Amino acid sequence: MPRWKALPEELDPQVGEFTDRLRTLVDRSGLSVAAVADRTGFSKTSWERYLNGRLLPPQRAVIALAEATGTHPGHLTTMWELAERAWSRAEMRHDVTMEAIRVAQARAALDIGAQPAGAKPPVKAARSAKGVQVADPPQTAPAPRIPPVPHQRSSETPSASDFPEWAQAAAAPSPAPPAAPAAGAEKSPARRGRVLMGAIGAVGALLVAGAAVLLLNPDTGVAKKTAAPAASKPTPSARPVLPAGVRCDGAACGGKDPEAMGCGGKRAVSPSRGMAGGALIEVRYSAVCHAAWARISGAAPGDRVTIGEAGSGLTARVERGGAAYTAMVEVTGDPAKVTACGTTVVGTKGCVQPTAR
Repeated sequence: MPRWKALPEELDPQVGEFTDRLRTLVDRSGLSVAAVADRTGFSKTSWERYLNGRLLPPQRAVIALAEATGTHPGHLTTMWELAERAWSRAEMRHDVTMEAIRVAQARAALDIGAQPAGAKPPVKAARSAKGVQVADPPQTAPAPRIPPVPHQRSSETPSASDFPEWAQAAAAPSPAPPAAPAAGAEKSPARRGRVLMGAIGAVGALLVAGAAVLLLNPDTGVAKKTAAPAASKPTPSARPVLPAGVRCDGAACGGKDPEAMGCGGKRAVSPSRGMAGGALIEVRYSAVCHAAWARISGAAPGDRVTIGEAGSGLTARVERGGAAYTAMVEVTGDPAKVTACGTTVVGTKGCVQPTAR
């Protein structure tokens, strides 16, 4: 019986190639899946899923496997990044397909729910016109062919908002009978003349009062004109809502651990790399967090990595495990221009260079 199961047919080719590399490392080391779990700190069930292509392993598990099998972690991390991008693209395509299915189901449910609302008003009109008491037909629940849509209003009892023409007909006032001619209608021309003269006098008084107010308070109009632009200034837009698990954005991420803030893993890429002796130096950038940090792998205890300018950057020192990373700095421009350098214990120094895109 073969040791490994066949990979799923729908698996992305880059993810499949990365999974085959992991299987090859485990086979060459002679370790069982249980032994790999003991040496890496990840469960046996998780490694079975990783090695059978059902789940992409996290970066920490890949680095731990490289250390357990004596493999260079930098090369294996590069293969993991390619597989992670392919995995993300596959998940995005799946999400778009599921969203299209939910939209189609919602449209179909709304079309079905709209039928009873158009069928009920004729029954009410016939009952009111004939004056005969007619019993409502028994209501039976239709077969649930399509899942219900959340927050969908029931259409069993139509409201006035469903039939605006009814509300307009009910609210329209009945035509008033013609008014009887008032007594003394022959005097209406003289009366209209007196009303017109009174209105002209009132308008003249208002104009005089307004002019007096402007003369006594000349700064009032200026104050209103100057206050208007201040009121019309747009309010600053709110910060975008962060995805689940991400705990900071931009300047708020400065000086914080990228893994603890949810900025690492599949949310980060390496826009630039370099070598310091045999150690791999990388700039890790998270577009979600708008922050970057430096990472060193395949290094010896005492090797250091720094992100930013010398003397003012953030530095991390390798203690054990052959890897370390710095805290984050905010990135407002091109992440490929962020500088990071590594220095070995023997004094060898190397800095990153932008990777080909």
